[in-house]
Amino acid sequence: MTYRTLDVPVRGGMLRVGEWARADPDAPVVVAAHGITASHLAWATIADALPDVRFIAPDLRGRGRSNRLPGPFGMVQHAQDLAVVSEHLGLDRALVVGHSMGGFVALAAAHLHPERFAGPLLVDGGLPLRIPEGVTLDELMASTLGPALARLSMTFPDRATYLEFWGRHPAFAANWTQDVVDYANYDLDGTEPDLRPSTSYNAVAADSGDQFGGGVVADALTGLTHPVRLLVAPRGLLGEPPGLYDEVAREQARAEYPFVRITEVPDVNHYTIVMSPQGADAVVDAVRSELAALS
Repeated sequence: MTYRTLDVPVRGGMLRVGEWARADPDAPVVVAAHGITASHLAWATIADALPDVRFIAPDLRGRGRSNRLPGPFGMVQHAQDLAVVSEHLGLDRALVVGHSMGGFVALAAAHLHPERFAGPLLVDGGLPLRIPEGVTLDELMASTLGPALARLSMTFPDRATYLEFWGRHPAFAANWTQDVVDYANYDLDGTEPDLRPSTSYNAVAADSGDQFGGGVVADALTGLTHPVRLLVAPRGLLGEPPGLYDEVAREQARAEYPFVRITEVPDVNHYTIVMSPQGADAVVDAVRSELAALS
């Protein structure tokens, strides 16, 4: 299995894409979308566990090495970028998988481009997040993404300092792996002593609204005509219970979206459901099940 990156021309510039693959033209294809402040390397543990699959994951517009691509952002644009990647690489219809915000991207891609994408498979994302009464979007972003958003405004003098910052993150206390180290190193942009996370705050702010329902997300969910799997984590972004989808949210989702099948992955948080061996095992099993259903 080989790993490479390539740049794909999209609106406004080049989109960085990671690809894990073997020299097998008949290998099934997965296209994966990462979370709101992440990069394609969030998928490394899962891609490595699927050596017989061609696994393709971009740095979404405004993140990673795609961070200088211009807006507008939003799920429709990200879905269009995935479709352009699919066309550029000459892919047949691929299973689309999304984690966190990527779940909303995957929903939009499968809904808007069904000729290119099957699924989607959702991982701790894709169902609209609940907005408590009297809470503004800015307040909700601060409560759900606070530490991640704070990181985007920080600078670091060197890579070691940034790794120490990630090493203190409670979500990774028991899951500090080489893949996490590689992910954190890749996240940095700039030069010492002025290194900063590569995600664009403007992209995060523009994309956040789509995660609370309406628009293409609502259309995609209400338009479902086949079962879609959602794997959920019991703990949140800081490793704390409950996760993004507590029991109230799950019951509401089951009532509103009968085609969504929710499964909890035990002993993981919002990050480690994709970036730990135990989380990856569950996602890999789900990917294999979805691919088998498509064959």
